[in-house]
Parts: sequence; C-alpha cells; structure tokens
Amino acid sequence: MSNKDISNIKTIDGGICAVKGVKAAGVRNGKYGIALILSENSYVAGAFTSNKITAAPVDHTKNTIKDGKISLIVANSGNANCFTGEEGIEDCKNIVDFSSELLKIQSGKIATASTGVVGRKMPMEIISPLIKKASKKLENSIKASQDAAKAIMTTDTIHKECAVQVTLQNNNIVNIGGICKGTGMIAPNMATMLCFIATDGKIKSENLKDSLKIAIEDSFNMLSVDGDESTNDTVLFFANSKSKNEIIDSNGEIDENFQEGLNFLCKKLAKQMAYDGEGATKFIEVNVIGAKTKNEGRLVAKSVVNSSLVKTAIFGEDPNWGRIVVAIGYSKAEIDPENISISLSANDDIVDLVKDGEILAYDGTFNLKKAENIMKNREIKIIIDLKQGFYSATTYGCDLSYDYVKINAEYTT
Repeated sequence: MSNKDISNIKTIDGGICAVKGVKAAGVRNGKYGIALILSENSYVAGAFTSNKITAAPVDHTKNTIKDGKISLIVANSGNANCFTGEEGIEDCKNIVDFSSELLKIQSGKIATASTGVVGRKMPMEIISPLIKKASKKLENSIKASQDAAKAIMTTDTIHKECAVQVTLQNNNIVNIGGICKGTGMIAPNMATMLCFIATDGKIKSENLKDSLKIAIEDSFNMLSVDGDESTNDTVLFFANSKSKNEIIDSNGEIDENFQEGLNFLCKKLAKQMAYDGEGATKFIEVNVIGAKTKNEGRLVAKSVVNSSLVKTAIFGEDPNWGRIVVAIGYSKAEIDPENISISLSANDDIVDLVKDGEILAYDGTFNLKKAENIMKNREIKIIIDLKQGFYSATTYGCDLSYDYVKINAEYTT
C-alpha cells in the first residue's frame, strides 16, 4: 500500500511525536493497554460516533472539549466502558481524577477514550497501575509514538501512525502527526476507531473543527470493514502552536496546503485500518467517477465497499461483476444501467468487466484470465463510471474472510 508525497507535503517519521511539544507513552498488561498523549493547553476539536448508544468516555470527552482546550488524552484498550451505567461514568471520572493528580493537570483538560468489549465493567485494578506506569514513560520520541499506538490495539495486527511535514503557502513549515486503531466494527460513517492527531501549527478550535470535518469526509467516513458502527468512535485533533506558524491566512481561511496535509494524513490512516481489517486478505479501493453530485458518488462507493457479497467475492478472488452491479443498484444514487462501466485494477493491470451497460463476457472481448490474475493481488481497485456527471468519490475497505467470523465468534471468550 503506497502513498507518494505530493507537492508541499512530505511524510516523516515520528507519528504523533513528530509534532513539537507532544509527549506520548503506551504500556500493556495482556489484552489491556493505556496510551497517554500530553500536549499542554492545546486547542482541540473532535468527531465522534453517531451511534445512539455512546460509551462513557465519549460523553465525557464531548463535554470536556466544549471549552476548546485539552492538555492530556488517556486512552485504554481492552474495555469499551460502554453500556455500563452509572458505574461506567464513575470509572471514567476516576480515570480522569487519578491522571490529574498523578500528572498535576487540571481534570477539566483531560480527555478520555476507550476501546474493547462492550457491556463489561472497567477493571480499575488493572487500568490505574497502567496509567501510573505510562506516566513515567512520557517522552517525545519515535518509540513513544509507537508505544502509544500499540497500547490502543485490540484485534489490530499492526500499529498505525503517520506524520507529515507541510510547507504552508507562506513557506513556513508545520508538522501534523497521528496514531489510530481500528480493524472491525467499521462502517462508512466514522469507524470503530480511536484516532489522535496533533499539529504544532497555530490554529484555534473553531478552525480545527472545520479542517477536521473536511478531512474526515473523504477518509474515515469512507472506510468500511464490516458495516457495523461502534459506540466508542473518537477522533481528536489538537494544536499546541509550538511552531508559532499561523494556519489561518490573511483572508481568514485555512491554509490550503495545511488542509491538503491533513487530508493526506487522514486518508493514509484510513487505508492502514482497511488494510488491517479483521481477517482481511485483500485491501479494496472503490473509485466512482462520473457521478451527478459528490454525494451520489459517495452513495455508490459506500454501497459497493460495504457489500458483504462483494467482499466475499473478492476474498474468493472471483471477478463477480453481478455483485458490484447489484450494490450500485441499491445505493439509492441516480444511475442509468445502460451507461454504467465497471473495471478491476491492480498494480498496472486493468480489465473491463462492464462497458456502457454491456457485460463484456458475452461479446468475446472479456479477458477472464487477466481478471482472475488481478483478483490474486493484495490490493484491488474497483473503478465505476456512472456517466451521469463530473463528480467522483473513493472508499476504502477489505474483503470478508473465514478469519473475520472466527475472530468475532470468539471476541469475548
């Protein structure tokens, strides 16, 4: 899975600690982990699950960031602290109070996040010692970012992080770095994910919120593993101004290069999650072009990437155009079946399955062997041309394998 640098954006090492003034730490005890991210008195914006059942840390953090500032994030894996009633709320408060006293940080500036099993009480006898242990390891280093990313893993098989250096339009430089987790309960409307992103640029909360919303639309909101939506989804984006470089230009707008850098970073993190989907053997990218509107393109792309039948066909390396057509049809987008074209691509190879509504297998021009060879690749693109307009959309996902069923059949045992 490759991501080439683009103009004014350079990928760099360090994850979230590539950002000046950010310290991180991560520790584990079996299936439980604690990640701490410290960036004192930072402006912050967040995005959260749209599930009507929300975890205690989601409710807590939504309230915490209302004043637009945070200094510390305490994130745990192994327990979602969701559907745990008043006791869950109290456990969340205890985590904040304990961390506040330990690190001498105002409790009102501590955000929390949790991931793991829903409906089980938080094992505070494990979590509190982990917070204390992590507090002694806080530092700004490549290893610290990696440790934090590993600490929030659940069924993830690899830790996920990214950092970019962005040259602003006035030639000043800022860094953006992030870590995330997520492999299952991922639908194209956020995902079962925790994601923490930092920048040393100078930008206030209201502008951070606008910038994050733009970046999420084409990244985390276009990501699918299994179509389920979590109760704990949390993305926090914070800015500590350590570079002293303004992100807002003289016209009061977000610097275009900064926005491109954030978009790039969020897409790369989204792709890492799709690539590491539970039990995944294939990474899928669905490119829709020729849509009447941006939203129409998104509807089709999400419908196809979220289709269990498309996912299982790709797992079986079957170039099943019929399943793709069906998913396009129920997307609720405006389409003309007689104009649709569908292709498969991998590396530099491409094969047409449907051309202007005609199935090519029936006219002798279809290269079945080439299609089968494309399906053997780890990364596969489905390209759909609706020929309805000039808009496009892209989603990211993975196949649905036997291992996905096994992982989730045994999730709590």
